[in-house]
Amino acid sequence: MKVYALVGKSGTGKSYQAGNVCRDRNIESIIDDGLYIYRTSSIFGQSAKQAQTMMGAIKTALFTDESHCLEVRQAIEETRPESILILGTSDGLVAKIADRLGLPPISETIYITDITTEEDRETAHKQRTVQGKHVVPVPQVHLKKRFSGYFMVPLRKFLAWGTGREEGDNEKTVVRPTYSYLGEYFISQQVIEDIVTIIGEELPGVTRILSVAAEKRNGQLRVKIAATFNLDETIVETAKRMQEKCAYRLEEMTAFAIDQINIQIKEIEAA
Repeated sequence: MKVYALVGKSGTGKSYQAGNVCRDRNIESIIDDGLYIYRTSSIFGQSAKQAQTMMGAIKTALFTDESHCLEVRQAIEETRPESILILGTSDGLVAKIADRLGLPPISETIYITDITTEEDRETAHKQRTVQGKHVVPVPQVHLKKRFSGYFMVPLRKFLAWGTGREEGDNEKTVVRPTYSYLGEYFISQQVIEDIVTIIGEELPGVTRILSVAAEKRNGQLRVKIAATFNLDETIVETAKRMQEKCAYRLEEMTAFAIDQINIQIKEIEAA
């Protein structure tokens, strides 16, 4: 296994540039902030971007927790990548991460200052410190459950690793951990009820929303909706459409992954 390192100060765009480095050198996996990312789709470990303190983030990135470290070591052994890129803020840090994970010594180090301009790094730093944006070099579809409750925006304009062509499914994701930079936020029951009620009003065949109950389990939302339906519509199909629309709108507007949308048909009314 050949081990590479991408080194640069925090907030200078390492995660943003990781895909380009992997593409140029045909590297198939990444270690970034506590995560092991294999071929952009298989993700193991814990993200320092989810830590609630700076010290917690540092510990996660360094794999100081034995169970976390063991999980990632086992994942590397099982996937057996031919090459791996470690992101870190210093030569000593990436060497320490390689040692903790039982990887060979780093054979090549790429410095962020050699592959970006000063303007690029200033922009990245501003996005991190002012806007609270963090890039994760993984498509959004693979992060929905792991980063449930975080506002995410996909970045699609990246070339597929090793192919030299643009592919929509090789996107990266901007994650905004709001508790770190913008203050902790809560989604109230009333907000969820209002979203569901509006969907019910827009959907033909739903005559009235009677109640909405939501609970959060492991960072995901489970929603139970009781509604009245119109007899003249295909009730089962209408309920399915409502499930789909509620799941899409709630994920889009609250940033939480949806575990279940359960529809209870309480009453059927004649037109």
